[in-house]
Amino acid sequence: MALLGMWQLRRLDEKRDYKTLVESRQELPAVDVQLAVPTDVAVDDAAVEAVLYRSVTATGTYADGDTVVVENRTLNSSSGAWVLTPLRLDDGSAVVVNRGFLRFDRNGEIVAPPAPSGRVTVGGLLFPSEQRGRFGPTDPTDGKLDVLARVDLDRLEAQVDYNVLPAYVQLLESAPAEDPVPQDAPAIVPLGPLEPDEGPHLSYAVQWFIFTAIAAGGYGLLLRRVARDLGRGEVPAIGDTGPP
Repeated sequence: MALLGMWQLRRLDEKRDYKTLVESRQELPAVDVQLAVPTDVAVDDAAVEAVLYRSVTATGTYADGDTVVVENRTLNSSSGAWVLTPLRLDDGSAVVVNRGFLRFDRNGEIVAPPAPSGRVTVGGLLFPSEQRGRFGPTDPTDGKLDVLARVDLDRLEAQVDYNVLPAYVQLLESAPAEDPVPQDAPAIVPLGPLEPDEGPHLSYAVQWFIFTAIAAGGYGLLLRRVARDLGRGEVPAIGDTGPP
């Protein structure tokens, strides 16, 4: 229990470091995405890590035909998907834009509204490509997919004929804005800025340490009671088999 309490404190430190990093990056002035993340496909992970969660802008034209959705996402207790559309930049490459959350329609389907046509300028935060952990669904490696299990930029790039930047933009603002959708049809809801918190790790750590104290104190009281009863002859001593 003491080790579990220490583990919760380590998790708290990690959350605080992450929170500090995100807040400091978001406070930096917005920069063009091509300055933050070079379009060279050989950019290493360290270069991407150095600019994550920064505010960026990008101007280009949406490749609406290459839109994909990432299912099994939630927002405010509603189930739905994220809508990802590549934004073609002036040099021919693209940055994937997470346009936001889209809930299921009344038929139980995810139907992404068309992206704004023509030249578009977007602003948002840079996020890393998502990787599959030890568990979870796996996307097919062949064919063109309309639905992805996660924001896998490598998999998305594999089904288009242009280079995709190794980080995506979580949309905060767009000019022009998203086109209006028909009445009663689900609209895309931007996910908003990233607001990390420290989580419940401190309270969990306190609970584990309280349990540790109770266990240690209770065991000490138990030993004291056993010793007292032994002194009174109320319980057999160790090795005493009793009368024949």
